[in-house]
Amino acid sequence: MNIRLIKKITGVLIGSFIFFSSAYGQASKPVDTIQLKPVQVAPHTYFVQGFPAMGSSANQNFISNAGFVVTPKGVVVVDALGSPILAQKLIAEIKKITPQKVVALIVSHYHADHVYGLQEFKKIGAKIYAQSEGRNYLSSETARQRLIASRIDFAPWVNTDTKLIAADVWIDQKLKLSIGGMDFLISRVGPAHAPEDLMVYVPSEKVLFAGDLVFRGRIPFVGNADSKGWLMALDEIEKLNPDIVIPGHGNYSIKPVEDIAFTRNYLKYLRESMSKAAINLDPFDEAYKQADWSEYEGMPLFKAANRMNAYNVYLSIQAE
Repeated sequence: MNIRLIKKITGVLIGSFIFFSSAYGQASKPVDTIQLKPVQVAPHTYFVQGFPAMGSSANQNFISNAGFVVTPKGVVVVDALGSPILAQKLIAEIKKITPQKVVALIVSHYHADHVYGLQEFKKIGAKIYAQSEGRNYLSSETARQRLIASRIDFAPWVNTDTKLIAADVWIDQKLKLSIGGMDFLISRVGPAHAPEDLMVYVPSEKVLFAGDLVFRGRIPFVGNADSKGWLMALDEIEKLNPDIVIPGHGNYSIKPVEDIAFTRNYLKYLRESMSKAAINLDPFDEAYKQADWSEYEGMPLFKAANRMNAYNVYLSIQAE
């Protein structure tokens, strides 16, 4: 084969490689289409609502809610969302509403979809508050492995630059945080959905940030929750008698008693349907098959979460 022909063939191959590499790179490059739209729910209170879906690269792990309150002396944020880019977007949206700086961020609990954005708030000088049990999570192998998996599952939005951030202030039971003449009543309510659950009540706004103690519009995530403690926490929410509840997932509620009932009834049914088998050490599979899931099976994330929820409750009842 002559040299000219070899060069011609080589050039075509190289050109093809560059073309296909370029095309592949363009096709695989994630497109950022996620927008945060704060909704005003009270005179000084806003929230953003995550998708009723599993976290993914496509949704940047935007599956949970976050909220904020604008005071005359700064902004108080509750939860940091599920990736640094989402936190950056939330900070940008806050700047559109007020020139006040974010001075405090309260973590409802240390689950990935609520805390992977913490580092962005730390960068802008916000003081971070969380329940003291969160220290156990941060030092756990579970947290380390979850972050490793998230750097793959939610890439490039969660990556090697994403870190787990500790609180500046660890709360043991209760704390009244006063900023700009507004009080934020922070209460420990765990172990419930998580060991380190907090809820945040703003009396002047009659707004309660409930974290993942309340779910709306989707099947709750039970995980390793203390379902009995969770039911008790829901009773504590109702005692506060808020006008508005901002849940960890789903739309805000202007009828808290009615909307809390969904989470309560679901947890009660999990316990009722699994209790006999758990106590008698009967097989979980049989108990799950015999339960009537018709009220819930059409809801978002039923297939992804319900069986796992039931199994975790089955195990937790045995441990009680």
